[in-house]
Amino acid sequence: MVVPPVANLDAPATAIIGCGNINRGDDGAGPAVIARLAAEDLPSDVELLDAGTDGMAVMYRARGAQQLIVIDAREPEGKPGAIYEVPGDVLAAEPVHGVGLHAFRWDNALFVGRKIFGDDFPSDVQVYLIEAQTLDYATELSGPVVAAVEKVAAKIAARLVIAPEA
Repeated sequence: MVVPPVANLDAPATAIIGCGNINRGDDGAGPAVIARLAAEDLPSDVELLDAGTDGMAVMYRARGAQQLIVIDAREPEGKPGAIYEVPGDVLAAEPVHGVGLHAFRWDNALFVGRKIFGDDFPSDVQVYLIEAQTLDYATELSGPVVAAVEKVAAKIAARLVIAPEA
């Protein structure tokens, strides 16, 4: 008999996960934000993860965290570089029945993670979507998305700053 752990002692207080395919142009916005945040002096209870296109990694890494921040690109709709902040519960999506792991995305991870892990899955979930200019095969981000990556990284870093105790 396997007994589940009472608490995930390795879980960060805040998990920040960038999603996207770095070989599809602006789809690499999420990983770019993670790379930018890695250069910051973040609190020790924050964990960064470039999940690429691995939705299951999002679900497992979020387990036990108090807060989850997900960053991804959004389909081009005429406003490249636009930033959308959306509560995670709005975007959580039940996977299509029979979906394979290749189609299991982070939005599915939010839904399934809550179902499987219950209270051990963060209820405080914030998603930042950066509208892409192009999702063509390329390893560079477009100018508007580069600017948006900087803005999102700065906003997240500022959110994580702990005020000194008086």
